[in-house]
Amino acid sequence: MSFNAAVAHNSALLHGNDFQIERVRAIDPLGADEACLRLREMNAAADIPAITAALRGLLPDAESARGYDMDTCLAVMRDLGMFLGSLKRHGVEPLELVPEATPLLLDLGVRTDMIPRDTVHHYCTWNPTDDRRRMYTGDEQEDHLQNSVRLVFPHLRAALELVHLLRGIEPTDPKFAVLVDALDRELTPMVTSIDGVLKNVTPKFFATVLRPYFEEIDVAGQTYLGPAAAQVPLWLVDEVVWASDRGAPDYLDFLHHSVPYSLPRWRELHESWVGAPSLVTRLLQAHAEEGDSPWTAPTLRASAVAIARMMRTIVVFRGRHLGIARQAYQEDLRLYPVGSGGASVELLREIIDLTRENSQLTARVGKPRAHPVEVSA
Repeated sequence: MSFNAAVAHNSALLHGNDFQIERVRAIDPLGADEACLRLREMNAAADIPAITAALRGLLPDAESARGYDMDTCLAVMRDLGMFLGSLKRHGVEPLELVPEATPLLLDLGVRTDMIPRDTVHHYCTWNPTDDRRRMYTGDEQEDHLQNSVRLVFPHLRAALELVHLLRGIEPTDPKFAVLVDALDRELTPMVTSIDGVLKNVTPKFFATVLRPYFEEIDVAGQTYLGPAAAQVPLWLVDEVVWASDRGAPDYLDFLHHSVPYSLPRWRELHESWVGAPSLVTRLLQAHAEEGDSPWTAPTLRASAVAIARMMRTIVVFRGRHLGIARQAYQEDLRLYPVGSGGASVELLREIIDLTRENSQLTARVGKPRAHPVEVSA
């Protein structure tokens, strides 16, 4: 397959599930539209009996559940998840109150090849965007937060396929810098997204109103985190760019625990990347082989400049995310010591430092050097 054909193939692959997203958003297999709309009022009143009764009333019979296709399974998990998170927010373990939901959740997890509860994909990507939108509070700030995630997911799908292509291309190849620049363009919307959150969502609202709905729950003796920003897989981009062999142990541990919450395709990519040298390492090795001289190949310097530029985009995004996290998790405001995905503010700061360090290493390779003056005899 030619380079252009490979790019076209991966573009089709990464955008192909847009049709599935629209199908899942459109369907209401449990007839949950009205109950999900009333859920906002139930949550405002902390009405545990009403939420419990609504969840129990949505459960399908076994025969109906057996006939679900993939889209229906995703929509069912989306809607049940809203009630699971709501019950946990009000201080009860949902499946202790409605244990009959456990077999269904386990079955949905198996059939979709995902964890047996809702994720950020259910809460944001597969959530309707019209007046059927599933929300815990109905507040405009919750609406803005969901939209910010919707904005970045198509671009992250593209980014992950691009880094997969980059694994098979050498930094001395002119196509390498072209693909890294394309990767940078797909990551830039994350900065736009976080700017929207900064403008429209206050740290206090997230920390004290919304964050409690994302708490972990117990399913058949196993603990599963709720929808979380950490499930937006920028860390998978990190893995290929620098973290696979240059990451700190606590970040690699966080990455390991985040993998199960990814989509099946993204878990496949992760498995194919484990143990492989990062792009930064490959670039530095190529530079060492050529030697640090004014005649270092222009293509290698172009690759270094492109990687450094792309990593600066990531640093900008993470820096703004860190600013939000610092405010949301300051001691006089926070209800929880760590984020809903399990990351602490200290870990976020460490990730930024590591990203910046690796960006600076690549920038040195790309820095132009003066050619020695030739003296004629």
